Parts: sequence; C-alpha cells; structure tokens
Amino acid sequence: MIGVVAANAPAYAQSFAAGRLIPSDSSATFADGVAVRVPDPEALAIVKAGADRVVTISETAIAEAVRTLYRTTHNIAEGAGAIALAAVAAERDKLAGKRVAVVMSGGNIDMRRASAILAGATPDP
Repeated sequence: MIGVVAANAPAYAQSFAAGRLIPSDSSATFADGVAVRVPDPEALAIVKAGADRVVTISETAIAEAVRTLYRTTHNIAEGAGAIALAAVAAERDKLAGKRVAVVMSGGNIDMRRASAILAGATPDP
C-alpha cells in the first residue's frame, strides 16, 4: 500500500517519515480533500501500520491525473480523487510488472476549477 499527499500539504508524508506527528505550515493545494496541515494521530497510526511509503505529488501532476481520468474514462474527479492515479504515474517504473489498483473517488469539483484543469491549467489552491 502506498500513501499519497500533495506536495503543498506534506504533513502526513513528513509525519510518516519521522514516525511521529509533524504539523506542516502549508496545506495550500487545490486537492482540498488532502489539504491537511495537522495529521490526525489515529489516522497517522493507520497509515504507519499499513503503508509501505508515502509519495508526494505536485499540483501539476494532480491536474494531469484529473485530465487523464476524464480523457480515458469520461469521469470527472476532484484533485483528491485523482491523486492516487498521479502517484501511480509518478511511480510507473517502480510499479512496472506489478498489479496496481487505484480508487477514483470524489467528483466534488467546481465548474471553474474543472474547466481550468481540462483546458490544461493547474489551478491555484
């Protein structure tokens, strides 16, 4: 299992790496479902127990994953719903030849943001 966070909201990745709760000064990501500044201790314990690693993904890569999902499945996902696919794309070489599952979730994206992403932009947080 691989965890994934937005680069602009790295609290869980930093906490996972340190083995203890580390708040972040930033949670400015358009993937608002993963915009965490202070990790929940119980959730961090679950991540530490189940994840092999936590991958940090850029805003640009998240936007590209939203576009890829729309282009290939004709479904729209919010940033947090597409971030798992962005992680798979970033880890393509490490995952080659392995079975990979990605959960696409979250269609709670506003029209302005969705339009910008589908037009090729990376929206501001």
